[in-house]
Amino acid sequence: QVQVMESGGGLVQAGGALNLSCTASGTTFDDLTMGWFRQAPGKEREVVSCISRSGSGIRYSDSVKDRFTISRDNAKKTLNLQMNSLKPEDTAIYYCAARHCSTVTWEYWGQGTQVTVSS
Repeated sequence: QVQVMESGGGLVQAGGALNLSCTASGTTFDDLTMGWFRQAPGKEREVVSCISRSGSGIRYSDSVKDRFTISRDNAKKTLNLQMNSLKPEDTAIYYCAARHCSTVTWEYWGQGTQVTVSS
C-alpha cells in the first residue's frame, strides 16, 4: 500500500516563504513521478509543479514559476516544494501526488496541508 504524506504548511505573511515536504512509502520512491497540486476554496484543483523520477524533468505552472522550486532526494525518499515570495492568491490546500511511469493518472495522494498567506 503506497502512502503519501505532506508536511510543512502554515500561515505566512505575503512576501514570506514556506517549505513543504512529502514522503512516499510502500513502493520504490525513485520509481515515482511526483507532483504538487493545490486547491483554493471554491476553485478546482490545479497542478503546481511536477518532477520526473530522476529529477531532471521539472515543470511549473505559470502562476508559480520563478517563485517556487520543486526538488527531490531519492536517497531520503523526500519531495520538497520551496515557496518564496508568497502571495495571498497562493492560499490553498496543497497536495502531494505520485504516479508510476506506466500510468497517466495520479495514483496516490496525500491528505493535503493548508497554506495560508495573509496580506
